Amino acid sequence: MRLLTAPLTREDAESLQLGELVALSGPILTARDEVHLRALKCLDKGQSVPVALQGAVLYHCGPIMKRTPDGWTVVAAGPTTSARMNALEPRFIRAFGTHAIIGKGGMSAEVSAAMHEQGCVYLAATGGAAVSLAEGLAQVTGIDWEDLGMAEAVWHFEAQNFGPLVVAMDSRGHSLYEQVRQGLKY
Repeated sequence: MRLLTAPLTREDAESLQLGELVALSGPILTARDEVHLRALKCLDKGQSVPVALQGAVLYHCGPIMKRTPDGWTVVAAGPTTSARMNALEPRFIRAFGTHAIIGKGGMSAEVSAAMHEQGCVYLAATGGAAVSLAEGLAQVTGIDWEDLGMAEAVWHFEAQNFGPLVVAMDSRGHSLYEQVRQGLKY
């Protein structure tokens, strides 16, 4: 398994091979539908967005969080179905310089084209492993847009060996999901 440190550069993303197993350490942000919608609307209106979105590793996840006397802890953090963001993700990748997205189920050909253009990879996390995945999110370092609710807010995590993740869509336009649909081997 290859260990990587976030944020990833374009070169990091382009070095990853389809099917490769990786684990991430460093900052990871959650971003689901509402974050994508709000961030893009802010851009359209010339308003600011959380600075952390620029170049961030995005995790399509609506974590279950617990408030403690010392702040927040993550209870469960499983991936959500990434295809829900298909209509928004190409523009988001281009606008925010995204080089890595974590989720489940893959994304559309339009997203793959934006990933190829920008040097971005899609890392598949195992669905149903929310508690195990939460163990890799060592610390909550912040929250933006808390008004969106627990599942939709931008949660900032400091990851430590977060994974395993599979390079399911690489920066060259290849997709394990498409290969499975076509009955090909990678």
